[in-house]
Amino acid sequence: MVKLVLLHKADSIYEDEPDVVYDFPRSYLKAVEEAVGDWVVYYEPVKAGPRGYFAVAKISRVIPKPGVEGRFLALIEPGSFLPFDSEVPRLVNGRPLEAALTEPDGSPKKGGSVQLAVRRLQEADFARIVNLGLPQDLERKEATRYDPQPAELAEGAELFERPVLERLTRRPYREVAFRRKVREAYGYRCAMSGLHLRNGGGRPEVQAAHIRPVERQGSDSVRNGLALSGTLHWMFDRGLISVADDCETILVSRNKVPGDVVDRLLAPDGKLLKPEDPRNAPHPENLRWHRENVFGQVMGGEPLDWG
Repeated sequence: MVKLVLLHKADSIYEDEPDVVYDFPRSYLKAVEEAVGDWVVYYEPVKAGPRGYFAVAKISRVIPKPGVEGRFLALIEPGSFLPFDSEVPRLVNGRPLEAALTEPDGSPKKGGSVQLAVRRLQEADFARIVNLGLPQDLERKEATRYDPQPAELAEGAELFERPVLERLTRRPYREVAFRRKVREAYGYRCAMSGLHLRNGGGRPEVQAAHIRPVERQGSDSVRNGLALSGTLHWMFDRGLISVADDCETILVSRNKVPGDVVDRLLAPDGKLLKPEDPRNAPHPENLRWHRENVFGQVMGGEPLDWG
């Protein structure tokens, strides 16, 4: 197995969806097949946008692209995709993070391998990029963001250093990373009420909801997330509200939710608040999945007492 860098452009002509599939030509087939079962880093070139290295994922298998001669699809292992907390530039202190892109004197190479859409990545380079994008202390950083010494970190608790791959597969760490990116994408506002609520200590009350749950093959992509207030998160998870196929009209299961509750909780125009960056907007396929598999069903069996 081998780790790779995969070039991805948000406006790519190919059918890429980084948390689901990567579309590539035959010229890269050997390298991608070598990476099956291993991790890749996504990279957006400077000319396409400012992101640089922006996420990791794991390739599960490679298949020919149906109906297209000479193209292939790398299928991403469900639950493996994770966006970086901080996007990582190609150069740090003027030096590339990839050894393959570095001249003997440490300066960046030009042309050739720099232009490749699929590049093999050394283990040390992979670890360095991930550590910059998803730092060891991310959970501590989030826990102390609004409370310098929360109870769970008191009494001189030390940071437990976890290997990179353990960190990438550890659910609590991934939940923190997902929450930070989703809430940031929506400016800490609830996507369905539009409210920007903070408690007395400045902590945002908005939560990060998975549109398609992880346990049902959903990813930790921001495009599979919505920033929602606690009540609306609860309602969304239980199928009482959803989003129409126009990707903006909020749907309500009106035989289960009283009209006055709708009026209190949802934005007056009944429209979904979108992230400022359109690359972070909910993916239509995730919203479709929620409408077809969750909306209209009361999940979890709790009694609905609206007070």
